[in-house]
Amino acid sequence: MTQRRLDDEDPDDFPEWVDRIKNNVAGEVRRRRKEMGWSAQRLADRCEELGHPIPRNVIANLESGRRANLPLVDVMVLAAALYTSPICLIFPVGYVEETQELPFQYLVPTWDAMRKFTAEESSGDNDAGLIPEFNRHASLVRIIEAALYEAERTGFAAKTATTPAQREEAERKRDHYARQAEDAKQELYSLRWEIRNEGATPPSLPSALADIDPPDTGTDEEDDI
Repeated sequence: MTQRRLDDEDPDDFPEWVDRIKNNVAGEVRRRRKEMGWSAQRLADRCEELGHPIPRNVIANLESGRRANLPLVDVMVLAAALYTSPICLIFPVGYVEETQELPFQYLVPTWDAMRKFTAEESSGDNDAGLIPEFNRHASLVRIIEAALYEAERTGFAAKTATTPAQREEAERKRDHYARQAEDAKQELYSLRWEIRNEGATPPSLPSALADIDPPDTGTDEEDDI
């Protein structure tokens, strides 16, 4: 059985969306396995080591297109066994040029489909949940850590400067990075408040940034006491 396509290609040559996604996964599993020099049995053994056995014959049927279904848990374990991400099996960027996001839709670049699947790119009225906020949170943490490191480094340079000019330049840089860190901390504090206001739990903080949360927000450090 084939599904209709929205252009003038021969419908008999156009696989169903389900088959196309399974073919994406099967092709990438086979490509990754061969790239690693593994047999299907070695991959099956690795899946078993991870706690979710997928027999060799099941893997062979998947790769040959004979397997009728493909559970999500299998995709997750196959990806872990092959040291990749599940999304890289579903949408093999660079190895499959075009794919479908849903049934009865035009083909789109695999890169675009992957970005929409992971909410990296907005798609109409679809709600990306808190992924943008969590991405921004991670970015702010990196900014703060880098700025604090640079403030400490330039502070040391100011203390060990041998001329007034060197000391003045190092102090200027130290103050710049300190302000950058403080501005990012303020934004991170506000962002964490917004996440909590949504009824969600913000990501955990590195121990060096634990002071960003006020004492009454129930941080991990308090929970451990």
